Amino acid sequence: MAKKKILYICGSLNQTTQMHQISKELPEYDAYFAPYYPDGYGYIRVVTNAGLLGMTILGGQAKQRTVNYLREHNLNWDVNGDLHNYDLVYTCSDLLIQKNIRNKNLILVQEGMTDPENFVYYLVKHLKLPRWIASTSVTGLSYAYDKFCVASEGYKELFIGKGVDQKKIEVTGIPNFDNSKEFLDNDFPYHNYVLVATSDMRETYKYENRKKFIEKAYKIANGRKMIFKLHPNENYKRSSEEINKYAPDSMIFQSEKIEPMIANCDVLITRYSSVVYTALVLGKEVHSDYDIDYLKKLTPIQNGGTSAFQIAQIGRRLLAEHEQSRIYNINESSVKRIPLKERLNFGKKLAKAKH
Repeated sequence: MAKKKILYICGSLNQTTQMHQISKELPEYDAYFAPYYPDGYGYIRVVTNAGLLGMTILGGQAKQRTVNYLREHNLNWDVNGDLHNYDLVYTCSDLLIQKNIRNKNLILVQEGMTDPENFVYYLVKHLKLPRWIASTSVTGLSYAYDKFCVASEGYKELFIGKGVDQKKIEVTGIPNFDNSKEFLDNDFPYHNYVLVATSDMRETYKYENRKKFIEKAYKIANGRKMIFKLHPNENYKRSSEEINKYAPDSMIFQSEKIEPMIANCDVLITRYSSVVYTALVLGKEVHSDYDIDYLKKLTPIQNGGTSAFQIAQIGRRLLAEHEQSRIYNINESSVKRIPLKERLNFGKKLAKAKH
């Protein structure tokens, strides 16, 4: 019998590495990977091809990092998710539900922190506008998946409050955020500093007063050594010039991994970033635009790095249920094809045998 096939739809590098980890827990199935693609959304494909969505996971650096990762790890990839008739699909985001996965067994996996519920969120939700306009604040609101794997009980409550069916939610934890203590063993050479994690808000057409943010961080540091970790999508030249002007003598990094930096810092300052969870688990002093007690409630469960396995088990269960349903339907249809007269005669013989 041919192996069943699973499609993993990737996005950012974080989402891509999560999908790869899940696939490793399902070795009995053929795995194929796709960078995030806009199948069924012709207008998005047009603007993507025009280079206007280069700051999103549909194009630009984010997509290129995913492509590079798939190549480096020699993974099977399917650019538009149409090479096979897939038995199961894992997706990193439901802001778009691609046309060619709408009739598949589908599992949505939370990436990390979701954007705040602002004015745009309520416009999209109540006026039924395209979800991608509101970014990750509307994660889960496609309702098109069979299961939604989330980071914690706190996030389960958050998504239920937004309207997600609690029967579809599974609290599994999420890869890359479920074993923060592993980052304590690292070779990052600096210690005891104030770490500032910036965002790509401006690159994704959101407003940010970067001067005000840097000045706030500089004040919190109060003379302590400062390290700025820029978001990978940020304009390095612009951001570094601002940092040098408003927080002179700071160190600036962009391509390096942030987790070891968090492990070695005393303080983390950010706005809206999933990295805050790693800092909270490691007991760091945290400054964020979110209330810290609220963030602690949402913090991903720490299960020793077993979230990928838990998510894989959801997939196995879904496939098994689908197979059972298929066999049942085949048996039911077979019974119905037996002529009524034969079924009645069989029933009479069975009744006599019991007596």
